Amino acid sequence: MAGHGSPTSTLAVDGSGIHVVIVAGLWHEVISDGLIAGAQRALDAAGAKHTLVRVAGSFELPLACQVALENGADAAVALGVIIRGGTPHFEYVSDAATSGLLQVTLSTGKPVGFGVLTLDDEQQGLDRAGLPDSKEDKGEEAALAALQSVHTLRSLATK
Repeated sequence: MAGHGSPTSTLAVDGSGIHVVIVAGLWHEVISDGLIAGAQRALDAAGAKHTLVRVAGSFELPLACQVALENGADAAVALGVIIRGGTPHFEYVSDAATSGLLQVTLSTGKPVGFGVLTLDDEQQGLDRAGLPDSKEDKGEEAALAALQSVHTLRSLATK
């Protein structure tokens, strides 16, 4: 079950003075729009400045996040939806998006909140999209992880 082992409490995060770029793919609109709304709600509640950039799909997330971070964003939130089909395409795109986002984080030294859903079917995405009937809000989780990471990295830089 997704969510098993997740923290029972989250840290309150102050987003004041933090600029986050949400980068979201266009595929599976209902799910991706739910992820975006969850990320925006979390960033608004934290007081973070944020902008939204849409890209064609999950494969394009790493480059857009890299450009956003290199051009002054403090963090990025990558949101995408990849649903398994009958070909190996799922594995290639999932691996490329995941590996690419990790490389962006390490090369820029700035956090990327990971909200790329890799799913067996559409229902799993609806359950995680932060919609009224969803069990989880992965957009919110990714945004809060990005903000928490900004604070963690800043604290490590001053020690």
